Amino acid sequence: MSTLYCYINKQIVPIEKAGVLVTDLLVQRGYGIFDYLRVANNKPLFLEDHLERFYNSANAMRLQVKETKEEVLKKVYELIQMNNLGYSGIRLLIGGGDSPDGYTIVEPSLMIVQQPIPTPPDTMNLKGIKLASYDYQRQLARVKTTDYLMAIHLQPWMKEQGADDILYYSEGIVRECPRSNFFIVKEGTIITASNKMLLGITRKNILKIATENNIKVEERDFTIAELKTADEAFISSSTKRITAVRQIDDYVLPTITEQSIAFKLFTLLKERELK
Repeated sequence: MSTLYCYINKQIVPIEKAGVLVTDLLVQRGYGIFDYLRVANNKPLFLEDHLERFYNSANAMRLQVKETKEEVLKKVYELIQMNNLGYSGIRLLIGGGDSPDGYTIVEPSLMIVQQPIPTPPDTMNLKGIKLASYDYQRQLARVKTTDYLMAIHLQPWMKEQGADDILYYSEGIVRECPRSNFFIVKEGTIITASNKMLLGITRKNILKIATENNIKVEERDFTIAELKTADEAFISSSTKRITAVRQIDDYVLPTITEQSIAFKLFTLLKERELK
């Protein structure tokens, strides 16, 4: 495989020569934020949306990004051209900096890493996945932090449940999956959480597409009990677009078909990526 390049310490270098100081708060305390986007045919998807969220996350975590949005855009396109992967993922990452005491935020350093990833399917998998529900509320839920401690810790438990992913809920209210937003459909209306969860970029575009196509949307709290009255359930993420959900714990949901709203949204989302 040809050499891959990344951006770190204000320069582009081969990825095998890149490194983070062990005194960086990203290493010492896991203090950092990131954003992640797909690149299809060397075109970054929804890049402006991802950059906006990245800078919002940085501000919320008191991390000052030295590079302007224009400079980051330039480096992203430069990496795409140099690496020429066609289909890939790009991670924008920033930690708390080289802290003298392992606790104080100092000047952070931006990292941009591009790596190949599998191409998502062109058609929606109607078989669907199983989710295992878990009572947990992420800290700073509107911020895309590097803290995935609970999600990783729960992987063996999730597999014991025969599940493919985890669905967080708190105070009886459905929130999100560790790396995805969660939706249900009831009587033709898309319902998705809006509080104490991350506002995903794919989620944002799904809601836009639904509105443009006269599909009713409700952003509100809903419970596990209400979830069990849904006609459809699905999750969304940057890497998988839309994935059908067939089961939550022991409850089997109605099957998604080519006539379902989720299937229609998948097709429209894929079309939007090509524009």
